[in-house]
Amino acid sequence: MRNISDQDRANVLVQALPYIQKWAGKTIVVKYGGNAMISPELKDAVMSDIVLLQLIGINVVLVHGGGPEISGMLNKIGKESRFVNGLRVTDQETIDIVQMVLAGKVNKSLVQLLEQHSGKAIGLCGLDGRMIMAEKKASGIDLGFVGEITEVHTEVIEDATRNGYVPIISTVAGGYNGDVYNINADLAAARIAAELKAAKLILMTDIKGLLKDKDDESTLIPVVNVSEVPSLKREGIISGGMIPKIDCCVEAVRRGVKRAHIIDGRIPHSIIIEMFSDEGVGTMFY
Repeated sequence: MRNISDQDRANVLVQALPYIQKWAGKTIVVKYGGNAMISPELKDAVMSDIVLLQLIGINVVLVHGGGPEISGMLNKIGKESRFVNGLRVTDQETIDIVQMVLAGKVNKSLVQLLEQHSGKAIGLCGLDGRMIMAEKKASGIDLGFVGEITEVHTEVIEDATRNGYVPIISTVAGGYNGDVYNINADLAAARIAAELKAAKLILMTDIKGLLKDKDDESTLIPVVNVSEVPSLKREGIISGGMIPKIDCCVEAVRRGVKRAHIIDGRIPHSIIIEMFSDEGVGTMFY
């Protein structure tokens, strides 16, 4: 807070008090991805937000993807990335790379980054404590080791938050015969939020939210009742890459999460704006 008077600083804190009282002791699940995971400035802002939320007694669970890092590693070994309907075709060699990159490099670098911001973090993946169990995703085209979630067990997550840690979760899942599956991080975040009975699910994206006109950011739709989603799809307002993200929000709300949000991760401190203002940022589903 550079160039801010002591009086203004006090006013900010007093105005934050009702929100702190509202959210203290609650759990929020943040799906972390997009540009907020790439830009150093935005990464620092996200980590600062999480440490602040943790310090005021909010249980934050961070679920992350890592598509660009996986593609980069596959590229290094001379393997082309293939996608069908947005899902990565994942053969045995690719799932080995996915597990190595997501549960290893990406996950542990995020743990280290949060610790550098004076937070307490622990890195987990869906294989730990049978957290995420999955079966091979049924599809017209064989996608290989792409999984459909069958069960989510949250004991290991709750143990971590109870002991003051932010669980940082990569979304590789275990199969019933020892296989490992690649899981869409938005879907995993929605299911984890539901099982934790989270107060909020926040999906960080590289767009402002749901727009009436996808080419005009001033047409943001700030609030959507999940019952309106089918008609918004018929009208073409929800289309393309927004469909799976919004389906995740709908699924989370239907499974008991009170609020699900698609927020613009390109805005520094967008998580804090969402948590500590009535207007919030992006689109809220309820």
